Amino acid sequence: MGKPTGFKEFKRKTEPYRDAMERLVDYKEIYTDHHEEHLATQGARCMDCGVPFCQSADGCPVYNLIPEWNDLVYNKRWKEALDRLHKTNNFPEFTGRVCPAPCEGACVLGIHEPAVTIKNIECAIADKGFEEGWVVANPPHFRSGKTIAIVGSGPAGLAAAAQLNHSGHEVIVYERDDRVGGLLMYGIPNMKLDKTIVDRRVNILKEEGINFESIPTLVAVVKTESLSNNS
Repeated sequence: MGKPTGFKEFKRKTEPYRDAMERLVDYKEIYTDHHEEHLATQGARCMDCGVPFCQSADGCPVYNLIPEWNDLVYNKRWKEALDRLHKTNNFPEFTGRVCPAPCEGACVLGIHEPAVTIKNIECAIADKGFEEGWVVANPPHFRSGKTIAIVGSGPAGLAAAAQLNHSGHEVIVYERDDRVGGLLMYGIPNMKLDKTIVDRRVNILKEEGINFESIPTLVAVVKTESLSNNS
């Protein structure tokens, strides 16, 4: 938990969006910069609720250890907060932006007060991890000798690829579109998820040894080889 009496002392205050007049003239993300003191105060609102429904099946779909990293942010232990977040979430820089935050709907504090600003805190932890250089490629120390193919490079495909690669398997991800990311790249507008953030994570996955192949390119190669063999 955060501060034992924090939920009684502090009111919920979310990070504001950029001014609407600024957003009218570009396609950049709508979010403003993170302020650590503000987020520490919001982390202090996390209760010692006994049963943290925020991280249950009724809250976070990936079972994030939310009370733990709320407490770590309150105590300004950001690196440890990032480590706890990565234990359950491969891509917190995505979910911290686009997840509809069912965790906040399941927050026990929300029974009688506005819920803890979990989504803001998650996004801030991930962004600080990249700013501080804590998020780096971590290739496996051994290879199993097995090769696994994954069709589709959307969030599920990338997460599966990351987990299998960390287990030591050779992973090839096949994508039909010209850019990797699937829904992250083509289904979510830039104002919600800037594509440089997707590319940044994909580059890390490549450094970790994951291979990405374009299905149209492969089809073209096969057709070319077939024509050459028939001529």
